[in-house]
Amino acid sequence: MANVLKRFNLVVVPWFRIKIIDPLVQILRRGTEPKQLAFSAALGTSLGLFPIVGIPVFFCGFAIAVLGSRCHAPTVMLANFAATPIELSLIIPFLRFGELISGGPHFPLTSDAFKKVLTGQASWEVLHSIFHALLGWLVAAPFIMTLLYILLVPCFTILVRKFSGGSSSPKAPLVSIEIPLKDV
Repeated sequence: MANVLKRFNLVVVPWFRIKIIDPLVQILRRGTEPKQLAFSAALGTSLGLFPIVGIPVFFCGFAIAVLGSRCHAPTVMLANFAATPIELSLIIPFLRFGELISGGPHFPLTSDAFKKVLTGQASWEVLHSIFHALLGWLVAAPFIMTLLYILLVPCFTILVRKFSGGSSSPKAPLVSIEIPLKDV
């Protein structure tokens, strides 16, 4: 057990720091508005929980394109990236929630079911299970996003104040450069 913890500390902790913490600190140092960061993180996380692997990054890109300056693109993508392990762990709960909502048949998660999926014998059952997982996510996502936003606003308010040097206005320049204009 001690070996596992030692290996975890040598591999996972530095990876998490480099891939999640350092980019987050860079975002915070730029002094973006805390409410915009909270909205962007909630959006990226809730879209990142979409139960089909690989699709959330496209949804996040589309949301960034549609929302423009109302969201902070690096925060949306970072939250999407950080939500990936959670996405994988929530596929089955979304599936079961969708089955509950629709009253649909229970998709058996057995080794035989997996064999049927691989051999193509369970195509309609698989399509129904995908539909149920999507339905579960579709119903849960607005609640997840709202709850995350409510929880993240005070967190980002404190973090922006701590890392940005007191300025939380997105309009405040990082460096002031004066360029003399010549008369034409």
